[in-house]
Amino acid sequence: MTILQIISSSGFYGAESMLVSLSTSLLQLGCDTKVAVFHDGREPHTEVADIASARGLDVTLLPCSSRWDVSIIAKLRKLVETLKVDVIHAHGYKADIYAAASWPHRAALVSTCHNWPDSRLSMRAYAILDRLVLRCFDEVVTPSPVLADILSNSGIRDSRITFVPNGVDVELFHEAKGTLRDELGSGEAPLVGFVGRFVEGKGGHILIQAAKQVVEQMPAVQFVFAGAGPEAEAWNEMAKQAGIGKNIHFIGVRSDMPAVYKSLDLVVLPSLNEAMPMCLLEAMAAGKTVVATRVGAVSQLVKSGENGILVEAGEIDELAEGMLKILKDSALRQRMEAAARQTVVDEYSSAAMARQYLQLYRRSLERRSEAKVIGVEARS
Repeated sequence: MTILQIISSSGFYGAESMLVSLSTSLLQLGCDTKVAVFHDGREPHTEVADIASARGLDVTLLPCSSRWDVSIIAKLRKLVETLKVDVIHAHGYKADIYAAASWPHRAALVSTCHNWPDSRLSMRAYAILDRLVLRCFDEVVTPSPVLADILSNSGIRDSRITFVPNGVDVELFHEAKGTLRDELGSGEAPLVGFVGRFVEGKGGHILIQAAKQVVEQMPAVQFVFAGAGPEAEAWNEMAKQAGIGKNIHFIGVRSDMPAVYKSLDLVVLPSLNEAMPMCLLEAMAAGKTVVATRVGAVSQLVKSGENGILVEAGEIDELAEGMLKILKDSALRQRMEAAARQTVVDEYSSAAMARQYLQLYRRSLERRSEAKVIGVEARS
């Protein structure tokens, strides 16, 4: 089976990490897995292509001159035909739309909806278009039951919607060596990490307010923000205004995330909405305790008091209290670290995820074959 994974990327975040983990695990299962990445010359983000290539995947960059470039349709169709692709697996609204537009009927169409778009009007418009396009896909996958309900309510048939938890390469994150302390010169100070896109929905502004409370009790604590996005400048200024600018480090998008996670004492995700966040899976695979909000499928992953701590979204005091509880009790943190890693090993490995997707691919191809037979019979 030849599978083409397609994505339009603005960095290396959850969807990109999931795509790479899935693709490498599918290779190990004997699938011929290819990756196609849209390359917009105005905002070139090829991080996912670079990391996929480094992991041994066959990657193609598809140049486009604007947000919507109709020439991509012909390029993508030619690539699908040249590679003799059996399954086109799209990730994100842009990939969904181009995959549907360039779709040769011999290939099955699969999409993974990683999350709902942010609150910007333009993104909501793309989401509406995406939901319409997804009605022609053979399989629509989501890592969140909440998002599955949204897809169902948008008119996609329930028989085509499947919940598949995200997964990570456990050993990749467990075996890494932490290098961030030397880079920051933080010594033995506790390191708390936030990983993700710098957008309002990720709750970085809430974390900064909670961080001020933590620093008041533990002045040496350092906070690391890994990622990028439109809120970067606002969050940076907010930290300075709160008087904790020296305690917060914005380290940008990193290609060495396993080493970053390994350097941290605690990972915090204060999101206002989520599906199944890859950063929590990666942190737990690295054996790190997490503090996160009860949104999306997070409560399925994090069992509060066992392998991490859950707090209500938007609750600054509760978030600060959760962080302080972990940072002040090393024995508790160590117990949760072991439990966190075991949770991912048992339930959220990339190998388990790939096996579920392989079943979906086979089912989608069966549907495609059945549709062809029905079409032939109808014409005869």
